[in-house]
Amino acid sequence: MTSRRSDISAVKAALKTQAVETPSWAYANSGTRFKVFARPGVPRTPREKLDDAARVHAHTGVAPTVALHIPWDKVDDYGALAAYAQERGLRLGTINANVFQDDDYKLGSVCHPDAAVRRKALGHLMECVDIMDATGSRDLKLWFSDGTNYPGQDDIRARQDRLSEALDAVYERLGDHQRMLVEYKLFEPAFYATDVPDWGTAYAHCLRLGEKAQVVVDTGHHAPGTNIEFIVAILLREGKLGGFDFNSRFYADDDLMAGAADPFQLFRIMYEVIRGGGFTPDIAFMLDQCHNIEEKVPAVIRSVMNVQEATAKALLVDAEALAAAQRDGDVLAANAALMDAYNTDVRPLVAEIRTELGADADPVAAYHESGYGKKIVTERVGGEQAGWGA
Repeated sequence: MTSRRSDISAVKAALKTQAVETPSWAYANSGTRFKVFARPGVPRTPREKLDDAARVHAHTGVAPTVALHIPWDKVDDYGALAAYAQERGLRLGTINANVFQDDDYKLGSVCHPDAAVRRKALGHLMECVDIMDATGSRDLKLWFSDGTNYPGQDDIRARQDRLSEALDAVYERLGDHQRMLVEYKLFEPAFYATDVPDWGTAYAHCLRLGEKAQVVVDTGHHAPGTNIEFIVAILLREGKLGGFDFNSRFYADDDLMAGAADPFQLFRIMYEVIRGGGFTPDIAFMLDQCHNIEEKVPAVIRSVMNVQEATAKALLVDAEALAAAQRDGDVLAANAALMDAYNTDVRPLVAEIRTELGADADPVAAYHESGYGKKIVTERVGGEQAGWGA
């Protein structure tokens, strides 16, 4: 324990306000670039995905919203789907567009040199805003796989103009209480020039668009060694951080469980969020993960727990001691203030908070004891499992 530590009651109160959004696709079959390993009991419909998400929220107490991916979660009546979620103690959250899987998008979507393809992609983005209207969702998340593999393949600047034109149109379509979150990715599938490769490009477009356009930081979308917490600090300072996609990576966009590869990085990110005043509902804390070999629901539960624990440690940093050491130029004392909080075992504290929220002190154990995993394996027989055949 540090000599001075944030008031525990205040830490507990802050943690009780935390909300981690889980992604519908995390409950489905997913895989690597080479193979998808199907599991028994995987959801076959968006409603069954919501059933699994409700189980995560019941055990953790802090996962009340579910992100949808269109067309993976396409239904005839989105209002009815929202009502189904509400009956299970959930809300429908971020709507994720998909302009990367059709054959037409081989050379890009909104940046494609063919105007007809660009119109098709824009039509899908507008459809996603229509879905937001029906579900009451606040955020539209945009990730573009657009880019080029070879020098000279297309005009780099012209592609930025096409992107800007599409973003303008979507921005104008947004309602007063809706936002667009622009994601970036270093590479994949474009290898020579990705059209939105980094936070600077995303920020430049969002800055031009206005306050309803924000940057989303996917923790797996950076080059090795990138200081992600620096990016978070700058975006918060500029009022342009809209949310996170939490996952872990070792090499590329590995989509492993949040906090699995580098829990210290997740702690550092959450410290900058808290330090910068970003621990509010205005910042969307989402998971974006694909569970390839592990059981889906407990993997999502574990991910939520990892985010909770990293946040608890970040809230326990002795801010006064840290600031004093920084003013004095005491490098070791400043680092020790962070490390002392990081090395604190917060599991008993977080377990206590879950109990007070009416959830489970040990969510993973409670899940296995509930028999839910065996139940869905027995019941979900026949039909077509949800998943992305990567």
